[in-house]
Amino acid sequence: MTRESTIPAPPLRGAPDECASLLASWPRDRPLAMLASHGEGPFARFSFAASPVSERELRGPEAIGILRREIAAHASGTAHACAPLPTGRGHFVMLGYDLFRHLEPTAVAANPPLDDRDWPDAILLRCEGGLLHHRGSTEIRGDPGVVPDPAPRTLPHPIIDGLRPDPSDADYRRDVARVIEHVHAGDCFQANLAQRFGSRFRGSVRSLASLAFEAAAPRYGALLECGSGRAIVSMSPELFLETTPGPDGVEVRTRPIKGTRPSSRSVEELADSEKDAAELHMIVDLMRNDLGRVCRIGSIRVSQPRTIESHPTVHHGVAEISGVLREDQGIADLVLAAFPPGSVTGAPKVRAMNIIDELEPVRRGPYCGAVGWIDDSGYAVLNVAIRTIAATGTPLAGADEIDGRLDYFAGCGIVAESDPDEEHRESLDKAEVFRRVVESAAAGSPRR
Repeated sequence: MTRESTIPAPPLRGAPDECASLLASWPRDRPLAMLASHGEGPFARFSFAASPVSERELRGPEAIGILRREIAAHASGTAHACAPLPTGRGHFVMLGYDLFRHLEPTAVAANPPLDDRDWPDAILLRCEGGLLHHRGSTEIRGDPGVVPDPAPRTLPHPIIDGLRPDPSDADYRRDVARVIEHVHAGDCFQANLAQRFGSRFRGSVRSLASLAFEAAAPRYGALLECGSGRAIVSMSPELFLETTPGPDGVEVRTRPIKGTRPSSRSVEELADSEKDAAELHMIVDLMRNDLGRVCRIGSIRVSQPRTIESHPTVHHGVAEISGVLREDQGIADLVLAAFPPGSVTGAPKVRAMNIIDELEPVRRGPYCGAVGWIDDSGYAVLNVAIRTIAATGTPLAGADEIDGRLDYFAGCGIVAESDPDEEHRESLDKAEVFRRVVESAAAGSPRR
């Protein structure tokens, strides 16, 4: 294959079988980083896969400066109009939620949660070329010399031994009640509280990702094999930030989600909920404020008011806010100005983060951070790392194989009208897709 060559192939977008084919054909000895966009319309634009040429873990306060320098060092200079697609040269990134400890130290609680998984604050995977699936074709982007030739194989079937809440359901309901007390005391209007679910795991994270993408059809899905016995499988439906250079500057958009109902219930139930509409309205205002720190004055607008999106296991309320980045601000400035995403913290943002840090027993790691791609051209797409599985353990023979455990968090936005039992049920609704993945792994056959 030659640079920028085109090979007739079925579109990966919106087609879980095509995702599974690529996952199964990536060489076992080459690490894989991948974006996987499913669905219809503007959300199913492309999928992109690459083997990183380098990996960098960032920890501590210096992570902020390194992140800025690394992204700026590879930027192509003055932004020019380009298609919202990876060029092949850029970084896959994982920004852990706990990066906030160096951005907003006043949000750190006196007794912070236990760091029992030791995730880095950020991971940068540098790529110089990869495979882009877009509009029914497959292209090599960037340097073809670093792009492996896919060869179909049978993925080893993962072993997953069930799903358990950690902490207990009773502890989660108790902590929801404490957040409600904070709201009534005037400490915050809303705070997002999460519960962790876990399982033992042994096998291929590519096989796990194939099951996950099939179950969730994520609009902003991703797989990152991070080395050192770490991997992330994200089934996120939510866009944190997208940047697209254009003739009038770098356009920015974000699509926060607030409000959830299981897909077995009617769309109208969520659409007619004043409580859920008010929650989303609060987060829209918060995100407008975050974008206002780095966007041109007068450019920020609500480009799509509240609408209801349906996914395989849930309905969500979502809105879109857009703006134009100021000329003196880069992508790293934008990401750090808005991080962590407002939809998974609360309002006011810093106080809500402090309450979360006070009540949640364990650190979130990748959950509620961001996973995505920052291209050297100025294009970037980062999800909100919800519906995200974090795998940690001992590396096995293949680049995709781990013996360890899986962690999956599910959370809810708590407001004055919240009920602990209802919020607990909502967290289970959000964990439903992970339960389906676990059950599929237990009942299925090797992924081909």
